[in-house]
Amino acid sequence: MMQSAPRARRQPAWHMLASEFSEATLNEKGSGEYDPSFVITKLGAKVNRVIVAGLLERLEVRETSNGSTLYQGQMRDPSGLHYFSVGDYASESMRELTLSLVEKTETGEPVLLLMTAKARWYQTDEGAVYTSLRPEEACEIDAKTYALWLTRASEGTLQRMKIHNDSLSAEPTTEGLKASGVPEHMVEGLLLSRNHYGEFDTESYTLNVMQALDIAEGRMEAASQPAPPPQTRLDGDDSSAESDEDDVKETLVAIIGQLDQGDGVDFETVLTNAGARGIDRQLAESKLDELSNEGTLHEPRFGWFRIVA
Repeated sequence: MMQSAPRARRQPAWHMLASEFSEATLNEKGSGEYDPSFVITKLGAKVNRVIVAGLLERLEVRETSNGSTLYQGQMRDPSGLHYFSVGDYASESMRELTLSLVEKTETGEPVLLLMTAKARWYQTDEGAVYTSLRPEEACEIDAKTYALWLTRASEGTLQRMKIHNDSLSAEPTTEGLKASGVPEHMVEGLLLSRNHYGEFDTESYTLNVMQALDIAEGRMEAASQPAPPPQTRLDGDDSSAESDEDDVKETLVAIIGQLDQGDGVDFETVLTNAGARGIDRQLAESKLDELSNEGTLHEPRFGWFRIVA
């Protein structure tokens, strides 16, 4: 009697923002026929499947060289873009949903999408690695569900950031990481990540999380639209202008206090986060100068700001 081939264990799905997944350039594939493949992120997540969500920006139909149909799309969350493809191999329900989504994108109807997908990657002839997704299941969602997903993905990102940062002082071995309290499911990915990516700054992920939580908390317009032009005021309305500028300074100090992980916060990160809150860039620059001159902020190195204790 012939024995059936062993089935690979279904891998858990990670709630993940686009920035972490899209920046990954390391992959791993087992030698066995049924071994799963993984994408290893900078924060040490060893990803086979993800749960992602965002605004569907594009979905196009393409014919492949073998005559099959392939739908290629992109979906945006607050941190960046996910690229995905749906082919003839997809389930019937996934193909039916994709057809309906094509019609909506053609008419310009906005669609918030949630999907569980397999992590994919491909490598160019020059050696560059790019990630993409192969959806297993997907559905349209409302703003409330999107906010819940943003919160879950942000929590996961913050947890991985903490584990990554805590692991830096541990011996870079399996035993060393386990002894330092790193969860077992993160040990292998962190070792692979450290060997491949080396040292890197996690501050951009902090900014991504803050922007995601802005949207989750209902500040969708301020977090996702360009900063409005500076407002003009009537002559003589000096008290109102001074109050608004004080609010800007308080916001800048709050941004730096939230993002500072010990080394200060760089100029562009402060301005980007201020812009997400509707503050004009030139106004933010001038208020940073004022805060520095009055001694509220100092620059531990050029272009980096810290709050004076």
